[in-house]
Amino acid sequence: MNDRTRVAWTFLVPMLVLMAAVAGWPLARSIWFSLTDTNINDISAGSFVGLSNYFGEFGLFFNSNYTEGFWASDWGVAIGNTFKFSIISVLLETLFGLGVAMLLNQEFRGRMLVRTAVLVPWAIPTIVSAKMWGWMLHDQFGLINQLLLDWHLIDHKIAWTADPAYALWTVVAVDVWKTTPFMALLILAALQTLPKDCYEAAKVDGVHPLRVFWKVTLPLIKGPLFVAVVFRLLDALRIFDLIFVLTSNSGSTISMSGFVRREMVDNGNLGFGSAASTSLTIIIFVTAVLFLRAARVKLSEESS
Repeated sequence: MNDRTRVAWTFLVPMLVLMAAVAGWPLARSIWFSLTDTNINDISAGSFVGLSNYFGEFGLFFNSNYTEGFWASDWGVAIGNTFKFSIISVLLETLFGLGVAMLLNQEFRGRMLVRTAVLVPWAIPTIVSAKMWGWMLHDQFGLINQLLLDWHLIDHKIAWTADPAYALWTVVAVDVWKTTPFMALLILAALQTLPKDCYEAAKVDGVHPLRVFWKVTLPLIKGPLFVAVVFRLLDALRIFDLIFVLTSNSGSTISMSGFVRREMVDNGNLGFGSAASTSLTIIIFVTAVLFLRAARVKLSEESS
């Protein structure tokens, strides 16, 4: 081992030890609990049950009570809600974030002030923004209902966060409002690294701005854009606080993280909840791997 490698390991080992202590040990403990019937009231009294929490008679992925199929079960609904929320919100945030970033990348007076103002929704803590929107969307005295009534867009007040027909879409809308600035910030950073000479040449040649966007801008920022989408997707799959505050973790909007919290805290089923937590970790990991693999293949095909 040469000196350079020895120095590298000297700095790397403390980080690996810290990661093992902070992330590895809790994950290993969660996996162990998922193989037991541990109850939160007496953690030491749990017994080993193997994979029963996953595939047993009353497991996550097989249950004798699943008379209407897996996707009608609480865990199946939680998975469906999480992916529905993640896909729609990330797609909208990427599109809106790209538009905002393109506008903020232009030269105009007061640009720095506008950039700072755009980041305000993202800077507000999620709990605060959720409570704020919860009051504004209240079915009795909320501002949103009153404005829509005044504008004759609705003929009666709507329970945006309580009605199952609107609740999940309301959460998506609030999340898009809050997180679009984050996507815009990442995309703007990519836009500012692009060479100016390409745009000057296109302007001299009289190329339409829309064609410049599709043929020059988008291909050059595609890599950073995929990175931003991956970061946001992984964060969206862990959604809990926004849904919990806005809809009280109702059955129509419950996410995978909300399901874990309900089983562990409300029901005290530490073993069953740990099985759900471990499944959530695996689902997020597999989703990330598949998305990154698909993105890498697509990028390599376009570059060849």
